[in-house]
Amino acid sequence: MSSKATKKPAAGLDELRQRIDDIDAKIHGLISDRARCAQEIAVVKGNGTGATAYFRPEREAQVLRAVVDRNQGPLTDEEMVRLFREIMSACLAQEEPLKIAYLGPEGTFSQSAVYKHYGHSVRGLPLATIDEVFHEVESGAADFGIVPIENSTAGSVNHTLDSFLSSPLKICGEVELRIRQHLLGNVDGLNKIVRVCAHPQSLAQCRAWLKEYLPDAAPVEVSSNAEGARRARDEAGTAAIAGDAAAEVYGLGKLVADIEDRPDNTTRFLVVGRDLFSPSGDDKTTLLLSTADTDDAGALHKLLEPLAENKINMTRIESRPSRRRKWHYVFFVDIDGHVKDSQVADALSKLEQRAQLFRVLGSYPKAIL
Repeated sequence: MSSKATKKPAAGLDELRQRIDDIDAKIHGLISDRARCAQEIAVVKGNGTGATAYFRPEREAQVLRAVVDRNQGPLTDEEMVRLFREIMSACLAQEEPLKIAYLGPEGTFSQSAVYKHYGHSVRGLPLATIDEVFHEVESGAADFGIVPIENSTAGSVNHTLDSFLSSPLKICGEVELRIRQHLLGNVDGLNKIVRVCAHPQSLAQCRAWLKEYLPDAAPVEVSSNAEGARRARDEAGTAAIAGDAAAEVYGLGKLVADIEDRPDNTTRFLVVGRDLFSPSGDDKTTLLLSTADTDDAGALHKLLEPLAENKINMTRIESRPSRRRKWHYVFFVDIDGHVKDSQVADALSKLEQRAQLFRVLGSYPKAIL
């Protein structure tokens, strides 16, 4: 008998729909079981302790990495992580939603980073400045904050770096967000655009495109892309650079899509909180350092030598004025590993002895997708 003769006939449409209904019922039941487990965890930890008592960044990172490891399609890793993130977000919010401060207003990429990292079952607190984000978390009015730290095209966000100089907050996580910049507005054509409003980072990310296609339009720096979108909505001859969320919030048309100069344009955000969390198994540590009061050649090399000796990978270094005296700088350094890892702990112990300023700003799970 041929294999063709024994092949099982394809299921009919009605049968497939019934299978989907049966699967949906099972998924529904399992999600409810998961939510009940989350409720039991809240009871074990004790009621009235606040949302941060139930939220563990290292545990969430481990769960999402497991999602990626076992995913065999047909949905992409990104889609599976997004779905599980929303389930986790909804389960956590049963007791009390996390309060997340971010650089607002609504429609900013910072808001998109909040939803990517925490899901939609949180209470977002849009604020006018990065300083306010830090202050809300420091005061306890927000559980965590999300702030931009660097863009793959435009470089570091210095305001965020400088905020760490005086803040006691810790870095609890990171988010990498693919940034798609669109030219938004309600004008009839590009020749009607007099000015383009956007955050300085977005203007920098689209500099070449603006020079080629809108050479006569004045670039105008504003506090956020959402503010630029508001002006584009209210002012004749004004366009904005922003993402899909801002277009929806402010009712703007997408004049030209994806005007960023590089197709891999990505912004990295940091999650700031009041506590240092346990290792997740794949972590990053950020340090704030300065060399001793010396003009010796090779002072920075000598300071960082313990990292190389302990085979600790340094992934980023950035200098900023220390604000103590002129021409004196501090260094923000990212390394692989967690402060509780033995090799990292040994290296940092030696490094601290050589440094004039030594602070661990945070040890946190690496960004997942």
